Amino acid sequence: MNSMRTTTESVKLAGSSSVGPCHPALPLTVVGHVLNYTTRQKFEFVNLTELVEERVGETGILDGVALVHSLHSTAAIFVNEWQDALLDDFRSLLEQAVRADAPWRHNDPRYSDCARGNAASHLRALLLGQSVVLAVRGGRLVRGTWQSIILAELDGPRTRSVSLQVFGA
Repeated sequence: MNSMRTTTESVKLAGSSSVGPCHPALPLTVVGHVLNYTTRQKFEFVNLTELVEERVGETGILDGVALVHSLHSTAAIFVNEWQDALLDDFRSLLEQAVRADAPWRHNDPRYSDCARGNAASHLRALLLGQSVVLAVRGGRLVRGTWQSIILAELDGPRTRSVSLQVFGA
């Protein structure tokens, strides 16, 4: 069963202020969450959009930015459309671009002390990226109509942690 747990930290930086026209002289607020998700497969995609939007809304920050960051080197975060056929295409692209059976040094005991044989997972995460930054306006994430925040599990199943840090006023 998948479970999602979060922890939260909130900090108001003393003496800091916004210099833009939105909120002159208001203190900068920084709110952090760690979102934990247990995956079920070696390679899967998880739609984090609704959860991230809920947490951003709970911060009370009206204007700023949200940083969503994977705390793992074999799990990635990216923004794209959440559609089954497209997700299958993402998987095919990554599997073709980075073959799991290639002679990667990370998997070779002559060069690496890692026994997991997960070089392909690391390299696929490198291609997708570890984080995304989205604007927050009016207390909501600014995203295109079809844009979703997606966690790519590339070496599961595992419990994955994703940092959400929201900065603003």
